Amino acid sequence: MLRVGTSGWQYRSWREAFYGGRPTSGWLAAYAATFGTVEVNSSFYRLPERHTVAHWAEATPDDFCFVLKVSRYLTHVRRLRDPEEPIERFLDRAEPLGPKLGAALLQLPPDFRIDVDRLAAVLERWPADVPLAVELRHDSWFVDEVRSLLGERSVPLVRTDRDGRPQEPAWVTADWCYVRLHEGTARPRPCYGDRALRSWRDRIVDGWGTGARGFAFFNNDPQACAPRNAVRFRELASAAGVDVG
Repeated sequence: MLRVGTSGWQYRSWREAFYGGRPTSGWLAAYAATFGTVEVNSSFYRLPERHTVAHWAEATPDDFCFVLKVSRYLTHVRRLRDPEEPIERFLDRAEPLGPKLGAALLQLPPDFRIDVDRLAAVLERWPADVPLAVELRHDSWFVDEVRSLLGERSVPLVRTDRDGRPQEPAWVTADWCYVRLHEGTARPRPCYGDRALRSWRDRIVDGWGTGARGFAFFNNDPQACAPRNAVRFRELASAAGVDVG
């Protein structure tokens, strides 16, 4: 199944447009009534406490799943050096999710140039039972050696979009995909129009077929574009025969 959602659920601009004026305490449950997954970006800036994570699990249906972004302490401060303790801490905080932990996102800094040994060390220490997707943002990473490393570990390269343009090569390094859409050019900006949404649906089908598994998240939260685009993308993908949730 291709799970479609947004990058977070707590945005003031969504209060009326998406949540119908509900109090913030009910937003996660309301979000989960429409979507089956969410990408948690706040864990990148500060790892949540275990009791907070347990509350997320309790507030969502049994088949809901979370994707947590790995702490910037590992990616931006240590720049992947000595990954054992940051990985252990991340997994400890995520543990209350249980089976609702769908995957984790490792996003490298845009100025972090290729260092295959450091990335390989992280992948070596990452537990096999927690799917991991890697977002590489410096062009120096896009070489055959890195593609082979990701393929050997069955780790997908995150595909991202800005201004309607893909930012990474169309690598297929795993049997599941991970797409992040940041900024469309339709009105109101940063929404995506149907043409752009169809192009991303087609890229997923071209790479993984109509049986595609993985995640597609919308991170264009202003103007409540993200939830609106996510719903529409799900419709367009389903119309093409993709099993979406």
